[in-house]
Amino acid sequence: MLRNWIARRRAADSGKPLISFVVIAYNMQREVPRTVESLSRRYQQGSEGIDYEVIVVDNGSPEPLDLSAVGDVGVPLTLIRRDNARVSPADAINIGVARSRGDYVAVMIDGARMLSPGVVQGAAKAIGLAQQPVVAVLGLHLGPAHQRVTVEQGYSKLVEDRLLDSIQWPAHGYKLFEISAWGGSCAAGWLGIAAESNCICVSRSFYDELGGYDEGFEMPGGGLVNLDFYKRAVEHPGSTLIYLAGEGCFHQLHGGVTTDKRQQGHSFEELNEEYSRLRGEGFTAPMVQPVLYGRLNPMHAPALLNACQKVLDTHPLTTVGERCAPFLAGEAGENGGDVAPEGSGE
Repeated sequence: MLRNWIARRRAADSGKPLISFVVIAYNMQREVPRTVESLSRRYQQGSEGIDYEVIVVDNGSPEPLDLSAVGDVGVPLTLIRRDNARVSPADAINIGVARSRGDYVAVMIDGARMLSPGVVQGAAKAIGLAQQPVVAVLGLHLGPAHQRVTVEQGYSKLVEDRLLDSIQWPAHGYKLFEISAWGGSCAAGWLGIAAESNCICVSRSFYDELGGYDEGFEMPGGGLVNLDFYKRAVEHPGSTLIYLAGEGCFHQLHGGVTTDKRQQGHSFEELNEEYSRLRGEGFTAPMVQPVLYGRLNPMHAPALLNACQKVLDTHPLTTVGERCAPFLAGEAGENGGDVAPEGSGE
C-alpha cells in the first residue's frame, strides 16, 4: 500500500498523528472507559508503528467523566470537559476535531461504542485505497438483538457486564461478534447498505470541505446529525466508501435517544422532521456500494450468518438445487445432451 505508507510517513515526519479518534460522551462513566480501552495500543492489534491519538469530549455530563481507571493507553489521550454543553453533540464533535492533530479524523458520536481489535490497523491501511476515502466501521448491539427489543426481555447493564465477562473481554476482542447483533442502521452488515457509521474516518481536509457536523441539528442527541454527515460524505462525487470488513463498533446499553431523560424519547418521525427542515426532504439511506476491506475469521460467523439472513429476507434467492431441478427432471436414462455418458472419462 504505497499511498498508505506515504501518508504514514508524512504524518511521522510532521510530528502529527495519522488518525485522531474523537469520542463524544454524555453521562457514560460505565461505558466510556471500555471504549477508550478498545482504542488502546495494547488492545488494537497491529497498531505498532501507527501514530494515532484519542480525544474524548465530555459533553456536559452531570458528573465529570473520570478516565483515571483506564491508565496508560499507549497513545496520547486528551479529555475535554464542557460544562455548558448543548443537548446536541454536533458542536462538541467539531470542537473535538478542532483540538485534534491527525491528518485523518475518526468520529465516534456515541462514546458507548467499543471497537473490535483491528480498527486502527484497518483504518490506517484502508485510507491508502482511495484518493478521498470514507472508512466506515459498522455498528452492532451487544446482546442477542437490537437493544430496544432486548431491554423489554430483561436485558440490562448487569446482564451485559456478565456477557462481556463470559468472553473474557478485553483479552478476546473478536469474540464481541459472538455476543452481538447488527444495529438497525446496518442490519445487513457488510453485505448491505448502511445508513450510518458510528466510527467514520475521513481526511481532515475532507471534513473541512464538508463543513464538519451541521450544528443546525439541535435536537437532543443530535437527532439525525450522524446519519446526515455519513450521507453527505459517502454521496460526495469524489469520495470512495470503504467498509472495514471483519471490524465493528459495539453499542453498550446506556441512556440513549429513546431512554435518556435528556433525549426526551423522540421518535424517528420527530427526528426526521428536523432533518427535513434542514435538507428540504426526508432522510433516505445513501445507496452507495462500498469497497470491502479486511479479514474474516471463524468468530465472525454469527455476524455473517445474521447478515446473510437479512439479505435473504429482503431478496429471496433460489438454491442451486431449486434452480437445477427443472433441467434434471427426467434425465435419468435419457442422457440429456450436456451430460457425458458413464465411462467417457469426462
